[in-house]
Amino acid sequence: MLRRTVVTGLVAAPLSGLVAGPAVAAAGTTGTTGTGRTLTRGRPVRTLVIGHRGASGYRPEHTLASYELAARLGADFIEPDIVVTKDGVLVCRHEPEIGGTTDVASRPEFAGRRATKVLDGVSVTGWWIEDFTLAELKTLRAVERLPAVRQENTLYDGRFEVPTLSEVLDLRIRLSRELGREIGVYPETKHPTYFQRLGLALEPRLLAALRRYRLNSRHAPVFVQSFETANLRQLRAQGLRSRAVQLLSAAGAPYDFVAAGDPRTYADLATPAGLAAVARYADGIGPEKGRVVPRAADGALGAPTALVGDAHDAGLVVHPYTFRAENTFLPADLRRGANTADFGRAIDEQVTFLRTGIDGLFTDQPDVGVVAREEFAGETAA
Repeated sequence: MLRRTVVTGLVAAPLSGLVAGPAVAAAGTTGTTGTGRTLTRGRPVRTLVIGHRGASGYRPEHTLASYELAARLGADFIEPDIVVTKDGVLVCRHEPEIGGTTDVASRPEFAGRRATKVLDGVSVTGWWIEDFTLAELKTLRAVERLPAVRQENTLYDGRFEVPTLSEVLDLRIRLSRELGREIGVYPETKHPTYFQRLGLALEPRLLAALRRYRLNSRHAPVFVQSFETANLRQLRAQGLRSRAVQLLSAAGAPYDFVAAGDPRTYADLATPAGLAAVARYADGIGPEKGRVVPRAADGALGAPTALVGDAHDAGLVVHPYTFRAENTFLPADLRRGANTADFGRAIDEQVTFLRTGIDGLFTDQPDVGVVAREEFAGETAA
């Protein structure tokens, strides 16, 4: 096995002044270099390392252990996906269906909760977060979502609770004090149309949490993200002042567009005109990484697209997802060995993307992102 945890540069610089957005651009302090690198006050902005679901390459995702490890490995931001319980509490899971990320399937007391529901137009069978109170959910334990790829993570199956968003925000405060640098939080509203139709809207609950923790400001270490568009606009109308990011999937369309009969797709949002429209309610985009550097027909990395430059021209930061170190997720030319679970040349992949001028990246292994950022900084300083 080639899997090894790369630990270097664990204490990162403070976040203040590091993230440029449209408000900064309007003030005339932001521009781009010839390579598309965003500048603030004439200096390159430090690229953000975002711990995707925490350090999900090393611990079961969306657990306090995963978030804490991400910060200790150097992540600037930790990313909780938020859903809501039957009794209206925001908790952190990748999807409303929790059969693949908890041990609920092995709990006989909850066997009768298994149900088939339609999620964004797709029929899915499993156990649903909105059918559990927080007290019931707290009896469950997290399990590794990708055990075939991340067998080492199964060591921690059954050891961690499902955290609430409040617990994550409390953890952010503690780690910021302990590490001597501000750890940011990057919550994603999962399937907002689905929850709105259930009468369990995520938006007012998230906004209330940000206000309670004094994080509802443009200078707060917060980005709110969504694959849908309407809920980000709703959040703005409801008083969201923190920065927002429009996620752009590799294909398809935002479900709020689909539900409303709007023919536009994510590809339409990625055009210059689409990006200009996004900039009216968001501060950045989170594109699937193939929209920044697609893969060629042979599976190797191809040439960069114009997306980063177009987004910067619209005043938007660019934080692509998701960078993972295992061979199965890497371009064909950056894999190492025959085992799909072994680590390949993930640092090289991330440095290639950093050269396009991206402003941050989501990674399951934050320490790899820190090393890639250091290598890229060395390139630009040479």
